[in-house]
Amino acid sequence: MLTCRRDQRKGEAMPHFSKLVLLFCIFCIGLSSAAAQEKYPSRPIELVIPTPPGGGTDISLRMLAEIVEPILGQRVVVVNKPGGGGTVGMAEVVQARPDGYTIGGLWNAPLTMTPHVLPTPYKNTDYAAVTQVTASPVVMCVKAAFPASDGKGFIEELRKNPGKYTYGNDGVGGTVQLAAERVFTKLGVKARAIPFAGAGETLRAFLGGHVDIYGGSIPPIMPYVKDNSAKCLMVTSAERNASVPQAAGLADLGASDEATVLWRGIIAPRALPADRLAVLQKAFAEAAQSARFKEFMQKRGEEAKGSSSAEFRKLIDSEYDALGKVMAAIGLTKK
Repeated sequence: MLTCRRDQRKGEAMPHFSKLVLLFCIFCIGLSSAAAQEKYPSRPIELVIPTPPGGGTDISLRMLAEIVEPILGQRVVVVNKPGGGGTVGMAEVVQARPDGYTIGGLWNAPLTMTPHVLPTPYKNTDYAAVTQVTASPVVMCVKAAFPASDGKGFIEELRKNPGKYTYGNDGVGGTVQLAAERVFTKLGVKARAIPFAGAGETLRAFLGGHVDIYGGSIPPIMPYVKDNSAKCLMVTSAERNASVPQAAGLADLGASDEATVLWRGIIAPRALPADRLAVLQKAFAEAAQSARFKEFMQKRGEEAKGSSSAEFRKLIDSEYDALGKVMAAIGLTKK
């Protein structure tokens, strides 16, 4: 093996050959340093989605993965890891090697809701926020005969009749219940939450007259809004939603600070180097803001986003704190 050392024999000047050897060693070190700075990404990236295939989160993030591949110049391989309300997939991401080749795509519940009610193998600080990619409000809709025609009238009717009306939601401690209760608490009204296994089941109960109010995502209720058998009076985002423009946003009701929506985003292991985090943020935000993704989400009644990492972290932390208080108020905490 060739080594580099100073020739110290009898104080002689270094021979010309030794100087050449030294220069060669410096050259090799330079090559090694360049090789160490690997171009990222140089191989496929695994995107862990903690849901079964076929749901809204899976469909949206698979489309995003397809769009981001040419931006990153690498394949993005979707791996579904359902279980534990999203905690199984989350655990895999936070425990992955922080090299940027295993990242997560998920909705807000495993980050801001589930940790308040279930033991989780991660803390709120165990992951890096890359970018928020979608947002969709919960919508509150009633039958045509309901004695209110706008958001303010809806809230006033609930206020005059505390506990009289029931609203269907996606399960105890789910996004719909927490979004609704956060607003109801702020505005001083009460309605009874009736849990179901998702928006489809909620819709059937609403249409069958088993609950007074449909609480859920926008797409399932739209056919009934169009035929005037249902009317949507409130969304849980600060602003109104273009799909149901007649529904009041929370800004209309003086409660814009209480907005809670179903959102999706990209996360990575906490120790991911800043330069690789920046690459992921730029690529996924660009994909989320592409015309193709915007059109795809708009058809689903959702908004494409593409936030900065700092904006996404602020959203996670503020929602985590706010929903923790809501859960405590309605008795949903870890036993």
